Amino acid sequence: MFIKNINKRIKIMLLLFGFVLLMVILKVFYVQVFDYKKLSNLASDLWSRNLPIEASRGRILDRNGIVLADNVTTTSLVLVPNQIKNKKEVCEKLAEILNVSYDEMKKHVFKSTSIERVHPIGRRLSYEIADKIEELKFDGVYLLKEAKRYYPYKTLLAHVLGYVGIDNQGLSGLELQYDKYLTGEAGAIKYFSDAKGNKLTLSDIYVKPQDGMDLQLTIDINIQKSIERELDNVVNMMNPDMALAVVMNPKTGEVLAMSSRPTFDPNNYKNYSTEVLSRNLPIWASYEPGSTQKIITTAASIEEKVIDIYNEHFFDYGGVTVDGARIRCWKAGGHGDQTFLQVLQNSCNPGFVLMGERLGKEKLFSYLDMFGFGNKTGIDLNGEGKGIIFPLSRVGNVELATTAFGQGISVTPIQQITAISAILNGGNLLRPYVLANVLEPETGNVMYQNKTKVVRKTISEETSKTMRYALETVVALGGGKAAYIDGYRIGGKTGTAQKVKDGRYLVNNYIMSFVGIVPSNDPEAVLYIAIDNPKNTALLSSYTTTPIARRILLDIIDALNIKKQEGGVEKDWQWDDKVYYEVPNVVGKDKKEAKSLLEHFKIEYSKTGEKVISQSPKAGERLEDGGTVTLLLGD
Repeated sequence: MFIKNINKRIKIMLLLFGFVLLMVILKVFYVQVFDYKKLSNLASDLWSRNLPIEASRGRILDRNGIVLADNVTTTSLVLVPNQIKNKKEVCEKLAEILNVSYDEMKKHVFKSTSIERVHPIGRRLSYEIADKIEELKFDGVYLLKEAKRYYPYKTLLAHVLGYVGIDNQGLSGLELQYDKYLTGEAGAIKYFSDAKGNKLTLSDIYVKPQDGMDLQLTIDINIQKSIERELDNVVNMMNPDMALAVVMNPKTGEVLAMSSRPTFDPNNYKNYSTEVLSRNLPIWASYEPGSTQKIITTAASIEEKVIDIYNEHFFDYGGVTVDGARIRCWKAGGHGDQTFLQVLQNSCNPGFVLMGERLGKEKLFSYLDMFGFGNKTGIDLNGEGKGIIFPLSRVGNVELATTAFGQGISVTPIQQITAISAILNGGNLLRPYVLANVLEPETGNVMYQNKTKVVRKTISEETSKTMRYALETVVALGGGKAAYIDGYRIGGKTGTAQKVKDGRYLVNNYIMSFVGIVPSNDPEAVLYIAIDNPKNTALLSSYTTTPIARRILLDIIDALNIKKQEGGVEKDWQWDDKVYYEVPNVVGKDKKEAKSLLEHFKIEYSKTGEKVISQSPKAGERLEDGGTVTLLLGD
């Protein structure tokens, strides 16, 4: 009996021992197979340290691949306090080199941390300072390469590009809007140390940083340079409160150029006020549009068939009275009898009051809503404004009248150019955008592509075609003559809006604006330019913005390689205008006959003979009156 009990206990002990051994084996197996990576990393963290290497931010390019935002390599100071042997000496030397106090440096050198990035005094160091620190050869003092944002064109496109902070984080503009694409993944130099932080004699491990994605924009740098140049000229000559310009492709919604004054240099953004940095005026500024808004009223009136723009006549007596309020035409005594096409050409306020009355407030304001006024366009830039539109309950006859010719409402420039683009492109209201593609930096492969987005249909193709022609006549025959370019079909509309402060219109304080279209029969670009309170100039947009717009339109023609068009509206030439004539074909004619046909031009002869062998310019080209035609003679 006693022996049986002993055997039983032995068996139980063996079973228990076997069970415990099995558990140990299973645990070891689990650790080695399933938990190895986690435990290895925990163990490694006890004796490995990472010196961070910042990734380069993605570049920003224009539509042609020109770099607008780049990176330059700089150096930053990183400390490993436990490795520093003579901390007092290190504090003294670094404080002297970095031009800071000993106490300031002491905060970093004596800090109880494994790795200390000396911020901000040790960031983005010059090569001269970095060399001085490197010469010290102090243990625990490291210099690591960092990428610093660099804008090679300085103020060009500043508000659109934005700027970045000291840690390369986007703070405004596209830098903020697309920060997730532009920001890469940091790398590191991994070294090994004991528990006290002393570096071990093991090989360092280099983890390569992953640079950010590149952004390719819809911006054309040549058009951008043009508007920047002209805005600088405006500031120098007219000293305005502000000035801005936007160029858009009306068929796609692509922004080809955008800028404003005042501006800033994003390389040195700390030198500017928050007000200047944060206000991208083409999308933020809100003001009464003035006569450029008459484009919307005219399109709505044609679409609703409340006017016959070609055949119906309107007599302008110089003003009209609405509910006791006298609304005057800009021309004293009025324009007299005119068609509604001439009402647009002459920018005649009483004619637009009549259009507003015929449309009615519900219909007119429904078109304002349809064209996007009172709402953000959705452009891919931060800080966009909405403007201010009367609620219908507050719209009386006077408000209806003033809204019809562009007063009493407040809109943004991006709203205006987007709405006008819809009128020109067949009636499609598009979402404007600045980003074209996101590119993989090493291969240039497109990772994401922005596309044209139609928000809604507004007017018919027939109305759009009529408006394209009507706006061409404004430049050829009306108030936009200074924007006329011989051989090209240019459309446009001037605008002069009196500014309001504390509910009252200011005296001699206007926002001058102009919308230009090229070519008007098949628009490839729309320009909007506005100048706020220009000084030392005539207070008419036809004398201020229109000549400026013409110079920009010429640059747009070159940048987009727009060809000359036939069949345009001939300009109503004034006595002081440059007159152009078509050069006739004189090849094969004798000298006397050629001279007779070229009566409007000077003639230069090359070689001798009695017959014209060739001519320059060629037949069919247009040349300024008095221009020179060169004839090659022979027998």
